[in-house]
Amino acid sequence: MKNFIEVGKTEEEQAEQIKKWIKDNTLQIIIGISLGFGGIFGLNYYDQYQHDQALKSRNYYLAVVANPNNTQAIEALKTEHSGSTYVDLTTLLLAKNAVSKGDYQQALDYLMPLIDNEDEFIMHNVKLRVANIYLEMNKPDEAFSVLGDYKNKTFGAFYDDLKGDIYFAQGKVEMAKKYYQSAFEQLHDESKLKNLIQIKFNDLN
Repeated sequence: MKNFIEVGKTEEEQAEQIKKWIKDNTLQIIIGISLGFGGIFGLNYYDQYQHDQALKSRNYYLAVVANPNNTQAIEALKTEHSGSTYVDLTTLLLAKNAVSKGDYQQALDYLMPLIDNEDEFIMHNVKLRVANIYLEMNKPDEAFSVLGDYKNKTFGAFYDDLKGDIYFAQGKVEMAKKYYQSAFEQLHDESKLKNLIQIKFNDLN
């Protein structure tokens, strides 16, 4: 494409130069505009596609919520929407369903692949559930191993509360009180968990 305007021209000369530039570069201008609109419409199409896929995966997830035995919806999520967060949420739901049936090993089989999930909410949710399952299976060492030495304002109270439960199950009352107290101090006054921890703490005194 030819140069647009030469510096140093008068206004009249520049106007003529602009007209000549447009005439000489009409084809390139048309192609550029077409490509520009193509990019815009292509982006819009991609956004719409992403939106549609998100709706589909959500609908499949809701179908599983309504019926955890809906194998068709579960399979569709895994095969058609493998990268969706709804796949992980469905796995959590299936694990919960397995626990309600007393099938702890099946629940662990669902959860363990997600234990290092890149989504922080999913990861901590899974660790807390796995530790709870180990507690139900009377495997405190495995439960402690999963929880580790985690300290964080968002999830720390949940970790410490569960550690208190594990120590209580082991008959280690003072350690249980220590972690209940730690969990209690991390929660705001309106938290329902805080009230529950207070009840646990009072029962140990």
